Amino acid sequence: MKMQIDAVIDKAIMAGKIVGTVVIVVREGETVYSRAAGYADREIGKPAETQTIFRLASVTKPLVAATALALVDKGRLALSDLVSNYLPYFRPRQPDGEIADITIHHLLTHTAGLSYGADSKTTPLERLYNGGLADTDLDFEENFSRLSTFPLLAMPGTLWSYSIAIDVLGAVIAQIEACSLGEAVRRHVTEPLGMDDTDFSVSDPERLATPYADSIPAAVRMSDCHLVPDSDGNLMTFAPTRLFNPKAFQSGGAGMVGTAPDLITFLEAVRRGGTPILKNETAKTALLNQIGKILRPGEPGQGFSFLGALIQDPILAEVPMSKGSVTWGGVYGHNWFIDPIEGISTAIMSNTAVEGCLGSYPKDIARAIYGA
Repeated sequence: MKMQIDAVIDKAIMAGKIVGTVVIVVREGETVYSRAAGYADREIGKPAETQTIFRLASVTKPLVAATALALVDKGRLALSDLVSNYLPYFRPRQPDGEIADITIHHLLTHTAGLSYGADSKTTPLERLYNGGLADTDLDFEENFSRLSTFPLLAMPGTLWSYSIAIDVLGAVIAQIEACSLGEAVRRHVTEPLGMDDTDFSVSDPERLATPYADSIPAAVRMSDCHLVPDSDGNLMTFAPTRLFNPKAFQSGGAGMVGTAPDLITFLEAVRRGGTPILKNETAKTALLNQIGKILRPGEPGQGFSFLGALIQDPILAEVPMSKGSVTWGGVYGHNWFIDPIEGISTAIMSNTAVEGCLGSYPKDIARAIYGA
């Protein structure tokens, strides 16, 4: 396995598709692979290290979801609670014009009828909301009040649509805990697990990786406002400096930083039953399909859990992991998965968007792990 993973990493770095990376694989509690390669900052020759800190993007989501589940375990929140009970300013309407009854379960599973981003070409500036990656001075209330003016894609509970839902969930958590979202995540998830480098601020700026973006012939250093096409050809706006803007709301969907060892600690805690952050039954439930028979467009063989995509049919999903595995990523350049059957947790992190998340790199690493 080591030789196969090494070959994937070396090829991606030599081709300029990945600038810097850290890959950790744990099987049944034992680290069977760990390597840092490439550059945390290519232009000054600074190598990537195991403890390099990365902007997490959507790797933030499972951490915020776990915080919500911890609050459920402690009786401070229920999955059936209406979001409007906590955020009275957030009352979007369904396509039929009726005010929607969005629950915490809808937010966790991306079935609230929300989406990502508004069309900046047709939306007045005063109504534009922030999706978590671009810079902003908006707080929770102003941002989600604007979001509330847009009709939902569908009645909650009837459609799966990847969205800003976990950002809204973050605002709910902050309201319940009467503190910042970051403090709530620390209180219920990262501090109990000893994840010292995972937060909405940087513990050690010297270890923070410089972000890069896909380009030809090689990835390029991101600017302060960098446009990157996603897999569907839509442009995403990256603002690496948002991390240092104290006015920007803490994005529950995209705003944290962290390391590969911290991420593995979290994944292993969930895989092994949730201790010390979740009850055993909650951790098990978090890895099960939570969207029933709702289909995920363009993702055959996959359902959705509370933490990420659930592999229901590995052949249809074209992945080497076992049925029942859960996986997701972050567009700054990351991918992760938990395989409960094989007892594997894997963190594939990089500073290269979006190849490290949605490109061939994480798929090739997964195949190398399984010898596929």
